Amino acid sequence: MLLDTNAISAWAEGDIGLLHVMRSDRSWYLPSIGLGEYRFGLMKSTRRAALERWLEEIEAFCVILVPDAVTARHYAEIRYLLERTHMPIPYQDIWIAALALQNSLPVVTRDAHFDRVSGIRRIGW
Repeated sequence: MLLDTNAISAWAEGDIGLLHVMRSDRSWYLPSIGLGEYRFGLMKSTRRAALERWLEEIEAFCVILVPDAVTARHYAEIRYLLERTHMPIPYQDIWIAALALQNSLPVVTRDAHFDRVSGIRRIGW
């Protein structure tokens, strides 16, 4: 299960709905893109130190996925198809979708726009 940025945030907040969909019998993956977005948000948080410690524990527990040349090909295809159909999504989410496709992983997110990406299975809560 690949966790989108809003899933990382919900996990940090102890969101019960999210915790119910995070299956313990599967590995959890974090996209480096989502980690960057989350860490950017932490810079403005009044709970920054505590959340950074929590995130470091989570990073050690989860598999971190980093884009490579294959991811870039998926990114280009997804972006091209979305623009052709006039249904763009944020660029950082295209990268996350590309990582999900490359690794055959569902995306855990509240963002319904992932449904526009062919081949992506979105798990919402």
